[in-house]
Amino acid sequence: MAKNLEIPFLLDFYGEMLTEKQRTFLIHYYEEDLSLSEIAENEGITRQGVRDSIKRAEAQLFDMEERLGLAKRFNEIKKGVDEILECTEVINNYNLNHSLSMEVNDSVARIKTLASFLKEG
Repeated sequence: MAKNLEIPFLLDFYGEMLTEKQRTFLIHYYEEDLSLSEIAENEGITRQGVRDSIKRAEAQLFDMEERLGLAKRFNEIKKGVDEILECTEVINNYNLNHSLSMEVNDSVARIKTLASFLKEG
């Protein structure tokens, strides 16, 4: 079973909507890099049972993303914030090389602070 790199990201957004067992299996498989056999042994079920549970959970995560689009929206916002930070650098460099306005400098610093806060949050 090939591991989908998108699953851990979706798990961050929608993991609480899965059953405890599904969430646990996905964490073991994707984040702890356990094999299906290792998970099955730890959980006392068959390898096929683990595989089926993981496949159902993955399908649910993709379905939730399709319906709600939270992960996609998060990525779009993150890209927008990165673009804002790039623009502040252009404005700051222009200000330093041309007019050296304290108001522009202060505004750029404030925008950078807010954008960095949004990026971290």
